[in-house]
Amino acid sequence: MSVVSDTQPAPRRRRARSLVKSLLGFLVVVIVTYLGLLAVTFFIGRVIPIDPVLAVVGDRAPANVVERTRQELGFNEPLTTQFVIYVQKALSGDFGRSVLTTNPVMTDIKRVFPATIELATLGTLIGAILGIPLGVLAAVRRGGWLDQIVRIIGLIGYSVPIFWLGLLALLIFYARLQWVGGPGRIDVVYEYTFTPITGFYLLDSIIQRDWSAFGNIISHLALPSLLLGYFSLAYISRMTRSFMLNELSQEYIVAARAKGLSERRIIWRHALRNAAVPLVTVIALSYAGLLEGSVLTETVFAWPGLGLYITNSLQNADMNAVLGGTIVIGSVFIAINLLSDLLYRLLDPRTRAR
Repeated sequence: MSVVSDTQPAPRRRRARSLVKSLLGFLVVVIVTYLGLLAVTFFIGRVIPIDPVLAVVGDRAPANVVERTRQELGFNEPLTTQFVIYVQKALSGDFGRSVLTTNPVMTDIKRVFPATIELATLGTLIGAILGIPLGVLAAVRRGGWLDQIVRIIGLIGYSVPIFWLGLLALLIFYARLQWVGGPGRIDVVYEYTFTPITGFYLLDSIIQRDWSAFGNIISHLALPSLLLGYFSLAYISRMTRSFMLNELSQEYIVAARAKGLSERRIIWRHALRNAAVPLVTVIALSYAGLLEGSVLTETVFAWPGLGLYITNSLQNADMNAVLGGTIVIGSVFIAINLLSDLLYRLLDPRTRAR
């Protein structure tokens, strides 16, 4: 027994080593991915035909001012040195100043990003709450009329441009029927009575018990969140259907039916439970996609989020703001992707055993 214990590590020790190895691998992936994101944004900022120094001082600035500013910003240094400086500043949250607002870029991002998070979160919730049941029912009734409807919904969601649907929705539900609020997050009359606290207007209105403002915020959120929710629904329902079809063909489903379990229990408690593991990744990626891909929606609905901020900055050649916003969105996408991978490992015992 002593020889076996000396030559073979204890199970607890093996698990500890495996955990340390996984954490180190996870850390390496995070570092490499983030450095890749910084490298891409750095070289994009250098190859575009816009001089960042002239964007700061203006086209009519004297030559000595331009040269002094270039030296202060480090643009006279070798490219490798510039990249090191760029990484150091980015890691500390320093993306420079916005030419458009004259504020530090990070200050602007903290102001506008809650609007994007609020919109994307609501859109993802709508997509998950409606998309998962529709995907399950479509798989159970494969080839039936419900399955065909779900597939058509998914096809339209992937095919129709989101800005076209947004304009059409504004024309019908806001301009014609006046069922919802128009562009923006809140009516102008509330801007003097409603005080943002966290930047998440729904939460702020609840904290202040301002139910009139809460209703107005909901009316403005309705169209853009439903629009993003529809595109999220199309993706989630399609993937749910695929996962459920795979689970319903497994042997344990046949065994459960042979034991006399009810069809409802087999579908919702066994098949869906196993399909929920990869669905976590799908929902997380859908959420990240809405965070980074809501630019057109925010532009159509004049939603003052990060997407509209980046769009306006790009139109005004404000590259500090564009690159800063791109880094923040990329960082969030990386974080959500890695978090979904961790959740997948926690929920699936087979990955933990590897």
